[in-house]
This record gives sequence, C-alpha cells and structure tokens, in this order.
Amino acid sequence: MTSFTIPELRTDRLVMRAPKASDIAAYAAYRASDRTIHVGGPNTWAQSYNMLCAIAGQWIMRGYGRWIIADKSDDTPLGVSGIYHPEDWPEAELAWTVFASAEGKGIAYEAALAARDYAYNTLGWTTLISLVAADNTRSVALAHRLGCHQESVFNSESFGAIPVFRHPAPGTNA
Repeated sequence: MTSFTIPELRTDRLVMRAPKASDIAAYAAYRASDRTIHVGGPNTWAQSYNMLCAIAGQWIMRGYGRWIIADKSDDTPLGVSGIYHPEDWPEAELAWTVFASAEGKGIAYEAALAARDYAYNTLGWTTLISLVAADNTRSVALAHRLGCHQESVFNSESFGAIPVFRHPAPGTNA
C-alpha cells in the first residue's frame, strides 16, 4: 500500500484534514445542491466521489492542496478549503466552500485564514489569488474581509469570466 501524509491544520473550532471515505455523504450532498452552481455543479454521487478523490490527488501531484474542513469537536465535515490549482488556472488559488450547515458561521473565513497562513508560512509563498464569481455575493464579501482586492478577470474555458482577487502579501494588515 502506498501512503502519503496530508498535513493537518487546527484552528479554534476546526480541524482541516485529508478527505476520508466517511466524508462522501456530506460532500456528495453538497455537490448535488444548487450551492455548487459557481463551481461546476450540481453533480452526481459518482462525480462527487471522483472530485473528493481529486482533492487528495492534488496533494500528490503538486505537494499542496485543499483540506476537508471538519468540526474539531466531532469531526463533522463542514466544507473544503485550501490551495486549488487545476492545470488551466492562471496560478494557485486560495479556495473555500462550506456546506449549508456551516453557512454564516465564520467557518469559511477561519479556514481560509488557516490555509493562507499555511501557504505563506509553511510553503513560503508571497502571493495568492482567489477566483470568485461576481454574483457569488457571500464569497465576494469574504474575499474583501480577507483583505483581497479585485485585480483582473480570468476567462475560463469552463466558467467564463471570473474576477481575480489578490490576497494581501504576508505580514501586511488585511
């Protein structure tokens, strides 16, 4: 059996960890919902399973990736956040999404801060972007809360024009 380790991050309320088989029900429910309209959904159970596997797979291919956001007290999956970098993206993206049960509780903000801190302080990066659909008002607001500014628009073959938000550099006040 081949193994590798995805690092685990912890915040006050969350653990950000590798995906596991028991996450598929929550992840597939999210991927089947209209909440995924900005990220290529809704999707079938099988498509969702493959996407969950891809979350782990990017860690192997690039050495960084996204985590499952889980409740620290009981390991309930609440969403996904981390560094998303598909082959056709302009650069690595700090991405976040939360499942319906975690909406409006600051979970995405807490997870995105932890993931950005990992990129800057562990990977040594000096910049990150987030691609956020213009009509995804909650994520646009979160990008601003994280200190981002819109710098351009990326024309994606799959998603069309997507605003590019640049994160503040390490050590600057967001």
